[in-house]
Amino acid sequence: MPAAKQVIALLAGHLDGDNEQVRTVALQIAAAEARQGHVKTAATMKKLLDRPRDPPATQTRGATPAAATLLAKPRGDLEDLVTVAQPKARLSAMTLTSGVRERLDRMVRQQSARGRLREHALRPGSKLLLVGPPGSGKTLTASALAGELNLPLFTIRLDAVITRFLGESATKLRAVFDQIAQMRGVYLFDEFDAIGGKRSAGNDVGEVRRILNSFLQFLEEPNATDSVIVAATNHPELLDRALIRRFDEIIEYGLPDVDGVRDIIKRRLAGRASRSLNWEKIGGAAHGLSQGEVSRAVEEALREAILADKKTVDQAALVTALDARRAMREAVADLFNE
Repeated sequence: MPAAKQVIALLAGHLDGDNEQVRTVALQIAAAEARQGHVKTAATMKKLLDRPRDPPATQTRGATPAAATLLAKPRGDLEDLVTVAQPKARLSAMTLTSGVRERLDRMVRQQSARGRLREHALRPGSKLLLVGPPGSGKTLTASALAGELNLPLFTIRLDAVITRFLGESATKLRAVFDQIAQMRGVYLFDEFDAIGGKRSAGNDVGEVRRILNSFLQFLEEPNATDSVIVAATNHPELLDRALIRRFDEIIEYGLPDVDGVRDIIKRRLAGRASRSLNWEKIGGAAHGLSQGEVSRAVEEALREAILADKKTVDQAALVTALDARRAMREAVADLFNE
């Protein structure tokens, strides 16, 4: 007999018009029936799923049914815990190392063929931990994954999840994971160390331990919808080791090298870069800056060029903007160190 969560996911897929979700969950139920010895039931379900289907009359060929999932926005308690968006970002527009791009492409490929994997009693990779300095592209990666898979991006508001009342945080987290099981999407837990910190930390309190233990438990539950869970942190050293082992992929983001800086600048300027740029010197000026900081510096140089009626952005303008961005960061760092 199918689990209640599978039935809920099946109904959610039907109501949202997501035929792929319905098929995936139904195949999962059929596989479970076969394992229990109900071979005829599993064969009947498989035969029905393999029948050719006509496209719905109200849907144009080539239209994307997954877009309908945005109609079911979080309601009730979830309304204060989760925000939803439909990103248009793509991995191809990001500046990534070849290794990081390959691992992200692998997750997209597995998620896109999740029905085929389920037929072989396998699940696609769905739990991703991103670590790296601020501005290195972790949050943008979650948006790009949602864009690649044409799924809504649900961002968990950890400040609303974590409360000081005994047991309330675990209850709110339970509601979030029920949503993950019922509606397929990309779910982002940003600044993840807020709930994933080491249980042995000296400043730990009972409620924090309960939140982490609840998260560990919920993360192990079957994910009938194949939702993608993305956790991002700037401080991986704070995470509990038991938590790290639960993720399918752990991807580390670093600061851009000279090639990365060149790629960011070319993408941002979109043909307005001067042909006489010395990338080694520009890379030196950008050394130690994150992707986000380089991008903002380039945008500042571009704004000044437009206001000065210049058709291109030259090297001097870029170096000046990069130096200003570094000085700004150092000034802020000094304030925190006082």
